Amino acid sequence: MEEQLAELAAKVAELEAAGGGAAVTNTMFAETFYYITIPLMILIHAGFLAYEMGASRLKNVLSSGVKNILAFAFVIPTFYFFGWWVYWGFPTGLPGAPGPAGISGVEYANAIAWGWGDSAQYMGPNIADQASGVFFGAFALFAATTASIMSGAVIERIQTIGFIILAIVLGSFAWVVAAAWGWHADGWLVTQWGVHDFGAAGLVHAVAGFFALGVLINLGPRIGKFNADGTANHIPGHNMPLTVVGLMLIIVGFWGFLMACVIVPGEAWSWFGDKPSTIYGTPITLSALSFNILMAVAGGIIGSWVMTRDPFWMMSGALAGIISTASGLDIYYPALAFIIAFSAGVILKPCADWLENRGIDDAVGAVTVHGTIGLYGVVMLGIWGSGFPALQGAAGEAPTISFVGQLIGAVVFFLLGFVPGYVCSFILKMFGLLRVREGAERAGMDLVKVPAAGYPEWGNNAPVTPAHPAE
Repeated sequence: MEEQLAELAAKVAELEAAGGGAAVTNTMFAETFYYITIPLMILIHAGFLAYEMGASRLKNVLSSGVKNILAFAFVIPTFYFFGWWVYWGFPTGLPGAPGPAGISGVEYANAIAWGWGDSAQYMGPNIADQASGVFFGAFALFAATTASIMSGAVIERIQTIGFIILAIVLGSFAWVVAAAWGWHADGWLVTQWGVHDFGAAGLVHAVAGFFALGVLINLGPRIGKFNADGTANHIPGHNMPLTVVGLMLIIVGFWGFLMACVIVPGEAWSWFGDKPSTIYGTPITLSALSFNILMAVAGGIIGSWVMTRDPFWMMSGALAGIISTASGLDIYYPALAFIIAFSAGVILKPCADWLENRGIDDAVGAVTVHGTIGLYGVVMLGIWGSGFPALQGAAGEAPTISFVGQLIGAVVFFLLGFVPGYVCSFILKMFGLLRVREGAERAGMDLVKVPAAGYPEWGNNAPVTPAHPAE
């Protein structure tokens, strides 16, 4: 009997050891999963860099690139010092009370999200914590992406210092509030209205797009963009191939962006032990993402090709395809994702033209691609996903997706983008920190702001031509 007990104890110990090994393996997988999303999302910034430099005239190439580099550099530390704290502190709104899931509120944020004091153990080296750093890294790249979205709209005339201030406000505050309210299990938009935005069409893209619109109203158009009668001229960038390649890099980076929206199973912070979920705790698989992302990219390109035959708008259509379906990539079937993305590609250029006809000079169509299409995607989920669970919970108790809820979310995301963008840029304009002087704009910002020339042997100017020369 004693021998049998000893043999049984040995087997139990062996099983426990194997279980511990499996737990370590899963933890390493979870850590590596999010770690990989970070360089993939940095490809988004490489894409924006190439995209905007290609869309700039020769005299402004490097200033556009420098602006992107500085946006990335300034948003990361400011998100570390206060943006991450805002996300955890205010899902329920002011005054920062804890929410029903118990993972929010000012007291909770003070415990885990400051880079000093007792909470610093979660914001730096700690071999007992393999999650906080990679989660922070993924969110910090979401934050930096919002600044890059705004960046393209304002090229060739914005002050560097003014732009940096706007990038910090957007990347480390405005979108973070939207994420706390609509991308957190305790967020009041989620718990009270059933808002669901899996891939952040509204709380990243729309917030950034309409923040850019608020800035553009105060910034004004580039010199030569509009004629005295209000008609618009086309101001071509110096390198369309570079712009198109940049857009394709953004598509590559989107795989990391959306991958980072998945919560892996089997960890203390996971929703489930045996299956992945969205940030809301609803089911999701990487397989579903693979079907839907590819169909969305294709649908957006084809829709834009049908309308324009223009390579710039075709690749912008690929972005629009992903953004229009992002809210419901966890719910849609591939055919539906294709149809929604196709429709987004079709309406993309007409929406951009409508904005331009109102005197708004959005150099790369960022307001339309990210703002208008982002809200379109949020509302589309209210139509096609109505009745699906918006948040994990007991049947009959969890909030469900609805058209009204998604519409309310869309309005809130619009306001969280546009109002801070307009107010902050208005204040900067009052102090002369928003726009470069006319002489500097005409001479080229590379010469007076960098100072260097991207292509010194080519000269610094590209022509301004009428958008419709036959008219």
